[in-house]
Formats: sequence, structure tokens, C-alpha cells
Amino acid sequence: MGAFEYRQAEEIRDAFTRYGVRYLFIGKSGAILLGYADTTQDVDLFVERSAENGAALVAALRELGFGLTETEVAAILRGKDFVQLRHGPFDVDLVYAPDGIETFEEAWERHVVVEGFPVCHLDDIIRSKEATGRRKDIESLPRLRAFREYLRRRA
Repeated sequence: MGAFEYRQAEEIRDAFTRYGVRYLFIGKSGAILLGYADTTQDVDLFVERSAENGAALVAALRELGFGLTETEVAAILRGKDFVQLRHGPFDVDLVYAPDGIETFEEAWERHVVVEGFPVCHLDDIIRSKEATGRRKDIESLPRLRAFREYLRRRA
């Protein structure tokens, strides 16, 4: 798949709104929506874990053109910590338990809305990348922190 595009975020926002899905953009795709100049290959979504939200999420993903397998539907409905979708119109990572963030509700209280996109606060995105310990996340931290400082100076 190609790089994350604004159009994909719009499609997600619109479909998820129609179905009432509770979610936040997180990871690099969330940072990009906040204005961070970088690219990513997939859309990272922090999804509220509940049976109702899972059912709404399945319906919205199907509307977007994701051919969900029975295994994927079951994982979404039970709120498996991490579900990768690689056979749809674009790649999506559904994250129900991101590293470094206690609960969806706490992240929701801090989230920001950018052009109708619900996005994790940049501090939460950074905290999550710090907590993963993955090399690629650790390497991106200095740039993300510099971006945060830039935003603070602009405010």
C-alpha cells in the first residue's frame, strides 16, 4: 500500500461518524493530522473497547471496503489489543491498548479535534511511542518532541 493520505482520514472520519464509532487517530497518522511533517504507511486508530463500538466499527469498515475475515471480525468485537487490517482500500492498525496510555477515556479527555478529526493529544502520541521501545519509534521521538516544542511556542 502507499503512504497515508488525508483522503483516507476523511473517509474514516465520515464513515465512523455515520456509525457512531468512538476512536482517536494515534501514532504517526495522528501526528500528521496535527501538522507533523512526515509520512507513514498506515492509519493508526485507538478504538474504544466495547461490544457496541466493535459492532459499529465492523459495519463502518465494511462500508469503507474492508473485506473482513471471520477471525478479524471476532478480534474487533472482543477488542483484541492490536488488529492489523491489510486487505482493504488502505492499511489500518486498530489499537485497543496502546503502550503508555492507561485508558481510552483518559485519552479522550485530552484529545484534540482538527478539521473534524478526533486526534490523540501529541503528549499521548509521544508517550505511546516512548513506551513501545521499538527502534523506529525511539528514532522518531526527537523530531516529535521538537514538533511539540514548536507548537507550544506558537500557542
